[in-house]
Amino acid sequence: MEIKRKHIWLGVLIIFFALVFTGCFPGTSAHTQTNTAGFFSGIWHGWIAPISLIIGLFNKNVHIYEAMNNGWWYDFGFYIAIISGFGGLSFSRRKRKNKKD
Repeated sequence: MEIKRKHIWLGVLIIFFALVFTGCFPGTSAHTQTNTAGFFSGIWHGWIAPISLIIGLFNKNVHIYEAMNNGWWYDFGFYIAIISGFGGLSFSRRKRKNKKD
């Protein structure tokens, strides 16, 4: 009984966050020439890039990258999120095994 309750709550949370964050996808007219996407938007768009790619296959208005951005800072945040989000930083932080001498 407890396992089913956990699955139901997990499903509700996933649906809730999916609905809340759908307005944050790149290319959805949230950013304009006067209100450009900045560093933190770049980080967010980098984290959700795989989801944006999948949704972009079905919705032509959703893109992976926001065209209305403020330049270098957006790019920096986007690439930082892509690298860290896909495990790029974990290559440099490998776990050390205890060696007995």
